[in-house]
Amino acid sequence: MKTVDDLNFAGKKALVRVDFNVPLDENFNITDDNRIQGAAPTIKKILNDGGSVILMSHLGRPKDGPTDKYSLKHIVAHLSQVLGTDVQFANDCIGTEAVEKAGALQAGQVLLLENLRFYKEEEKGDVGFAEKLSKLGDVYVNDAFGTAHRAHASTAIVAQFFPGAKYSGYLMAAEVGNAEKVLNNPVRPFTAIMGGAKVSDKIQLIEALLDKVDNLLIGGGMAYTFIKARGGEIGQSLVEIDKLDLANELVKKAKEKGVNLVIPTDAQIADAFSNDANVYDGPNDQIPADLQGLDIGQESAANFAAIIRNSKTVLWNGPMGVFEFDTFAKGTKAVADAVVEATKNGAFSLIGGGDSAAAVSKFGMTEDVSYVSTGGGALLEYMEGRVLPGVKALED
Repeated sequence: MKTVDDLNFAGKKALVRVDFNVPLDENFNITDDNRIQGAAPTIKKILNDGGSVILMSHLGRPKDGPTDKYSLKHIVAHLSQVLGTDVQFANDCIGTEAVEKAGALQAGQVLLLENLRFYKEEEKGDVGFAEKLSKLGDVYVNDAFGTAHRAHASTAIVAQFFPGAKYSGYLMAAEVGNAEKVLNNPVRPFTAIMGGAKVSDKIQLIEALLDKVDNLLIGGGMAYTFIKARGGEIGQSLVEIDKLDLANELVKKAKEKGVNLVIPTDAQIADAFSNDANVYDGPNDQIPADLQGLDIGQESAANFAAIIRNSKTVLWNGPMGVFEFDTFAKGTKAVADAVVEATKNGAFSLIGGGDSAAAVSKFGMTEDVSYVSTGGGALLEYMEGRVLPGVKALED
């Protein structure tokens, strides 16, 4: 896979797929610009070479064509500020205005196209739509790893119109490179920490990891399915009753493969799903019928932390509890502290996007781990061993 470092973009118009699907408040202010910041180095590299940039992205999930709240015009001012140049905007992505503005673009200039998903052809992976997009630029760059698992027109199909002129941006290259490092070249011991609500969301990932890791720590709501499966009383805690046999099967597989699979032993037990709930720390297999576990307990947190600190490769995906409430953030914070400590001691730590990235950010630790993925679902699918259409399109 060629990267933007393999080309001098002087005199070139680069059609760049970015992931600017950023959260906006009711006044259209961006509440988290990580995805814009993540793509900035690639854009600036092209501009500094003397190239021009045509940016394409989606925003949200518009159902019925153009919708004001999903218009990318709302991010133009902030994007201009981040890039240090006035970003032009086209009110369409393949129409006359887009064609004319792209055609008139000079070296050092940036054009942002309107939301790709205003056309149903984008998500359908329509070849004709992709071809129209391709006519806007001389070279194609994909820096949108977060959408690489979708075979959409702008992420997978358009690349075929740029034989020999398709490149990955810095963010895409970093995401793939760091995932590969963890999957194929981990320094041992290799510990994976899995959290979040449901086992069903992580089945394939857990099964893939059982062939690779030394330790697999299970936290979050999904842990209660494992506890219930072995006969524990979990009260009102989250559980997937139809996955109890699967949980036992995963425990058995881990044993057969020599993987140290660790389930929490205690929990922060609460009388309500609230930051103000009455809470005590107790065994997570003896939770009264009217109460629920909303975080791992102190004993489990200490046990997890000790394993993490002794690891040389760490993959973390999913919080240990309802960390959005400070009352139930202690377990997730203990894991984050241990990951940071392991990293300081020379371990490679990959934080797998989504809630894990949000937790690391909440605790101010983003700079203290090796890499925080922006990939979310794309990273999970890559870790599961699936082929990502957006990555494959750059390799062909």
